[in-house]
Amino acid sequence: MTDARAIYVLELVSREAVRRGGRVDVRDVCAAAVRALPVEGAGISARSSPALRHVLHTTDRISGELEELQLSLGEGPCVDAITSGMPVLSGDLSAAELHARWPAFAPSAYAAGASALFALPLAVGATMPGVLDLYSVRPGLLDDEVLADALAFADAATTLMLFSPGDVAWQGPRSSAMQEALGFDQYRAEVDQAVGMLTEQLGVGVEEAAVRLRAYAYSHSLKVADVAVEVVARRLRFEPDGTARLREKE
Repeated sequence: MTDARAIYVLELVSREAVRRGGRVDVRDVCAAAVRALPVEGAGISARSSPALRHVLHTTDRISGELEELQLSLGEGPCVDAITSGMPVLSGDLSAAELHARWPAFAPSAYAAGASALFALPLAVGATMPGVLDLYSVRPGLLDDEVLADALAFADAATTLMLFSPGDVAWQGPRSSAMQEALGFDQYRAEVDQAVGMLTEQLGVGVEEAAVRLRAYAYSHSLKVADVAVEVVARRLRFEPDGTARLREKE
């Protein structure tokens, strides 16, 4: 992004931190993006491995549902952005071609209240710590200037997630501190531990274990993190035949 655009976006993000009364973190990127862009909500999902993704922050109910749907279903703009490393801009989630591309996600996202969804990868070179999702209740693509601003917000989020304060010209927290403040470390540890346990239980690889975890969460209308807690506590056991057995709480 250009220096002028970068400065403009960082100023907006910093103002959100001042309003919140805390150090700058990704919550402020999301809040500033919603305030500045023609979108209603934002969410950031962080990636800890090619097969695993975790919801880091969402601004409202609909953005939360969109992140959880993509995580549970394993499809959607965010998933494609991680796979391709390129922005995925979906201007009309009611369109037949998007329903064919994401047969489970697109109709569910539209029913949740989103008409358009824009997934912007957070990337520096080959490193991609996550994706910024922006949704609108109105169909339509972002024009060139608005898209450039949206990408600048994605760059700001990338900076916060990857670099320490000494690496940037503004005072954001270290990545680990930001994650701890948002409860991200615990969330990630539970999901990662659950996936590791499923690889042992099922004798499968990490990616297939993550798919099984997401599929169970979706089919039971649960969050992936909540299912992970049950697996780690050994109250939920997955079987190689595709079934899962839930032990009653004592």
